[in-house]
Amino acid sequence: MTYQSRIAELGKTISENGAPWGAIDAASAARMAVQNRFPTGLDIARYTAKIMREDMEAYDADPANYTQSLGCWHGFIAQQKMISIKKHFGSTKRRYLYLSGWMVAALRSDFGPLPDQSMHEKTSVPALIEELYTFLRQADARELGGLFRELDEAKAKGDAVNTHRLLKEIDEHETHVVPIIADIDAGFGNAEATYLLAKKMIEAGACALQIENQVSDEKQCGHQDGKVTVPHEEFHQKIRAIRYAFLELGVPDGIIVARTDSLGAGLTKSIAYSKEPGDLGDQYNSFLDCDEVDAADIKNGQVFISRDGKLLAPKRLPSNLYQFRPGTGEDRCVLDCITALEAGADLLWIETEKPHVEQIAGMVDRVREVIPNAKLVYNNSPSFNWTLNFRQQIFDKWEAEGKDVSGYDRAKLMSIDYDGTELAAEADEKIRTFQADGAKRAGIFHHLITLPTYHTAALSTDNLAKEYFGEQAMLGYVKNVQREEIRQGIACVKHQNMAGSDIGDDHKEYFAGEAALKAGGKDNTMNQFAAA
Repeated sequence: MTYQSRIAELGKTISENGAPWGAIDAASAARMAVQNRFPTGLDIARYTAKIMREDMEAYDADPANYTQSLGCWHGFIAQQKMISIKKHFGSTKRRYLYLSGWMVAALRSDFGPLPDQSMHEKTSVPALIEELYTFLRQADARELGGLFRELDEAKAKGDAVNTHRLLKEIDEHETHVVPIIADIDAGFGNAEATYLLAKKMIEAGACALQIENQVSDEKQCGHQDGKVTVPHEEFHQKIRAIRYAFLELGVPDGIIVARTDSLGAGLTKSIAYSKEPGDLGDQYNSFLDCDEVDAADIKNGQVFISRDGKLLAPKRLPSNLYQFRPGTGEDRCVLDCITALEAGADLLWIETEKPHVEQIAGMVDRVREVIPNAKLVYNNSPSFNWTLNFRQQIFDKWEAEGKDVSGYDRAKLMSIDYDGTELAAEADEKIRTFQADGAKRAGIFHHLITLPTYHTAALSTDNLAKEYFGEQAMLGYVKNVQREEIRQGIACVKHQNMAGSDIGDDHKEYFAGEAALKAGGKDNTMNQFAAA
């Protein structure tokens, strides 16, 4: 519906309600409606799920159409990210948000900073989703408010050309609201707990939920040791629980991302239930590290499974966990991926120990032999030392090609001494093209960085503190922050406007007319940035 048709529709409603509504202005009400395109989180989830489905189809047609996101731990961070994307690229197309459970644990828990072990309050996850979208909707309202001011000026001047242009811009305004892939960890409990939390996350606006195949009460960050996986059926119950949540809330296009930690997880808490040889439970158990047992030599407390007429004792640790055979991680990972897609997941997530396109592709090739359109979400993790990893990859490649590498110490390639070398330049180019290469070769539909804004906040704060509390004092802020905000056109240099002051002034005028006490008068110091 266009802005002008909204005015007509609301004008009719106001007229029908007679004198009591006489002070209500249809144009003002229409502006408020246009500025709040998504009244509820479910409106957002339905809209963004459709976008993701379309993007997945576009990727299947051409892997150059991969998507990207950055993890955001606060609504303001997400808002500034999307404002920046619109400013620099003109469109938010194929650019998403990521909500990291790691950052929720580290930054948003009432307990204070926590490790990524599902110890934080589960309600903090949907609360952050709601916060992210509150800030994105406010970015819409702020941007449209500026267009409405320009429209009023054009009309006051009788400028028909600009009036027509601005009405078109308002009707075609691209929202800052984009899909979010949200981390539900291992579901925070059993399948029922997963279902209940999934509903809260979807109601807050999430169209894509990422769930991992670890034990809920033993969950670890994907880049830490000590990960414990669960049998496939337990994981599939949670996938089904999430699908039921999407369907119940009227979001049939909702996306489920199934993450497997099997590549780095060597432990399980359960022996899978198996009814016959070769079924899924039997396949899971076949990876267990077992010793054949003589029935005459059974020890107290041993647990046994039978296979091919043999009695086997899985190796059981003092922690009451069972270990898998070394070297089975990739096979388990491939089986996890295939069965998760067969159980209703839409996308896969494979946690790897390093960013290596061919390693990822080797597993995806095997999955695609069974499910040809299998696609990945991949964590371009800050837990990887990207510089060292890629310099070592180039070193190994050169060495295999017979190129002289005697001038390089492979173990010390992170050193600044190598920054200007040919090897470093080639490694940096491979880092630059990693996402495009991974999308084309390894089936990666979505590239994300889980914790980037955690690190940028730390780095920028350190730089400011060093300058401001040192000899530069106030110049440390002015030169390195405010002056750069002005020169680079960073919108929040006008922080009162960014916080909603002008939107509030508009509302005061709608509600109080000439009696409105507005903040944006001549004495507002933000006027110093009028030319910024």
